[in-house]
Amino acid sequence: MTSTVLKHSYTVPCASAFRIRVEQLAARRNVNVGDLARSILLVVPADVIAAYPDPGEPGMEDRETIVLKSGPAQGRPWRRKPRLQVRLPPGHEVPLIRQALALALAMDGGEQLVRIGDARPAPVEKPVHEPLPTQEVADEMERLQTIISVLAFEPLPQGVKTRGEALHVLGFPPGAEPDLRKLRAKFRMLATIHHPDSLYGSHLRMSQLNQAMDLLRGE
Repeated sequence: MTSTVLKHSYTVPCASAFRIRVEQLAARRNVNVGDLARSILLVVPADVIAAYPDPGEPGMEDRETIVLKSGPAQGRPWRRKPRLQVRLPPGHEVPLIRQALALALAMDGGEQLVRIGDARPAPVEKPVHEPLPTQEVADEMERLQTIISVLAFEPLPQGVKTRGEALHVLGFPPGAEPDLRKLRAKFRMLATIHHPDSLYGSHLRMSQLNQAMDLLRGE
């Protein structure tokens, strides 16, 4: 009999602006919000996530209106706190999930530098399911590697030759005009992931990051 990884749907109250930014980041990376949170929870040490500021719940005036779909009040509008629905294995605290998503936004924007060479999954206090069979472990590891890969750029076959290619490698949209401060911040963030000494390091990606910085700084 094959066992499966249990998933729990977490309701994460958050500011409307925060929810929009998280959903936009997940869409850009072609993953769902749960995958985005999980990639941080698995790659970044738990104490680093816990130390990152919690964006907190929405303010008193920050509410959304929905139409109830069932129950005695079906069809009536209802104002509630904005929220994200995040599917993850059981055992996580809602504030930690919110902190992980905030850290993902900061890392994507080059605002936060995190060393992940010694990263390990956040601990869960009590086991919530049977150990996975060997094949399921392999499938899960492949899934996690896919998540990491979509957060990284695809190396260019001929190296970095143009300004557009340099912007692509550093994660900026075509036509962007980042100043030196933004370039350095994005480079440092990506270098923590792609440096050959890190857990997910790549000589090729690190080389192209250096090429991109040299090209853009020389303009």
